[in-house]
Amino acid sequence: MPAVFPDWSPYQDLDSAARAYLRDPEVALDALFGVLRGASVLCFTLERFVNEVNGVWQEVVICDGSRLVLWHGEDVAPGDGPVGSMTSSLRVVPLSTVTEVGCRRRLTRTSTGQARVDSIDVYLLLSSIDDAVPPPGMDEGGEGRSALRHDALRFGKTLDDGGPGQIARLEEFSRVVASLVGRPTL
Repeated sequence: MPAVFPDWSPYQDLDSAARAYLRDPEVALDALFGVLRGASVLCFTLERFVNEVNGVWQEVVICDGSRLVLWHGEDVAPGDGPVGSMTSSLRVVPLSTVTEVGCRRRLTRTSTGQARVDSIDVYLLLSSIDDAVPPPGMDEGGEGRSALRHDALRFGKTLDDGGPGQIARLEEFSRVVASLVGRPTL
C-alpha cells in the first residue's frame, strides 16, 4: 500500500514545504542552507517515498538561478549500520551543465471533455557522463564497449503520488529551470 504524506505544494517557501513534507527537515535544511548562503530560491521540488528495503527516501532540489542544489536522504538498509541510521548527501550542479530540459505531461479527459494533467515527468540532461555500469547484455557493438550516456536528473509526479498541486509545482520547476538554461549567468 503506498504511503501518503502531507501535501507540500501549497507552501511557497522552502522552509515551510520541507517541514510539512520531509521526515527529516532539519537535516535537509541545514545541508541546503549551508550551501545556499543567502542565495534566493527561485524554485524547488520535493520527493519522498518508502522503499521496502531501506525505508524512507527523501529528496529536495532547489534552483537559485545559477545552480541546482540537490539534497538526498535515505535510510540505511538493515544490517548496514545501527538502527535508525540514514545517509544525507548533497550535490551542486551548475546550470551551465544542463543541456536540455524535457517535460512530458499525460493528459486525460474529464466527463465534460476538459483535458486534465494526471502525471508529469521532467528530465534535466547534463553534460556530464553517467558512470553507472551497464547491466549485462547491454554491451553495444558486442566488443566490451558500452554506449556513453549523459547524466540526467529525473522527477515525476502523478495524481496518486503527489496530486494536482505537486504536479503543477513540478511543472513550474521545469519551466523556471528551462527559462534559465542557455542564458548567461550573473
